[in-house]
Amino acid sequence: MTLSILNELGRQALETGFLLRLKVSRPLNLWALRLVVADSLEPNKVRILGEMKAWAYHGVNGLQLDTMRVNSNAPRGVGHLVWAATMAWALEGTPCKNARLLAIRDHEYQHAVLVRYFLRRGFNTVREVASSPKDLPLRLVWGGSGVLMTGECKEVFERSSKLWQVFYSSQIRN
Repeated sequence: MTLSILNELGRQALETGFLLRLKVSRPLNLWALRLVVADSLEPNKVRILGEMKAWAYHGVNGLQLDTMRVNSNAPRGVGHLVWAATMAWALEGTPCKNARLLAIRDHEYQHAVLVRYFLRRGFNTVREVASSPKDLPLRLVWGGSGVLMTGECKEVFERSSKLWQVFYSSQIRN
């Protein structure tokens, strides 16, 4: 994978009326990412439609996905673009091959929806993070209990990219 894939996603986003922006910093030899998909309201005003916050380090589970949001009124393809661009960045700009996240357990119904959503994206359940002492570091990182999940960045990218391409093609034809 080359930087051209992330650039291509940015070009496609523009063609569909979206702005794809990444802010990457390197504190303490980590990568910190904030990826945003927005649309332009005025020349100097945008509306954020979706975003991903993550951080990465050298290691087996190098990419840590912290926050993924898509506005409820955003077009369907925004989430696919957020995931595809995040995984493209991880594969192109970091040594990360795997990602992990915590499907937060707040309300049972919402938790079940999250787990199902992440499974469809290509993540697998690792274990429950609850209140045992060994769970404390993970609870501190993600701010709660839930299900720890991991996925291969390439697989998550391929699934998300395929869904984004379907959306993109439908927008270009219209």
